[in-house]
Amino acid sequence: QVQLAESGGGLVQPGGSLTLSCEASGPIATILKMTWYRQTPGNQRELVASVEGDGRPTWGPPAKGRSHISLDSADNTMVLRMDNLKPDDTAVYYCNADVELTTRTTITVWGLGTQVTISS
Repeated sequence: QVQLAESGGGLVQPGGSLTLSCEASGPIATILKMTWYRQTPGNQRELVASVEGDGRPTWGPPAKGRSHISLDSADNTMVLRMDNLKPDDTAVYYCNADVELTTRTTITVWGLGTQVTISS
């Protein structure tokens, strides 16, 4: 069974930076894509950023121009750094992964989410 372990959430002051990590574990042959979404109460999840298995990024509106994302295929870990954080960035951030298993089946997995709060 593939699991995602998210880390790096917490309380950050406005204007600060945040680094979120998501590590995938289990019977993984290849990470096809990993994605960060975020959600606030009463709203749908929105795309923050994703990274393909070959390292190509895709930016959602919240991350454009102030972020960096990477995927380490050796340890199946995605790292997102966001700078110049604002109170509007407060949300639960969820990791998502499209994974090819060792059985050659492709699945999509979600993490449990990590709370990020931007406040002074």
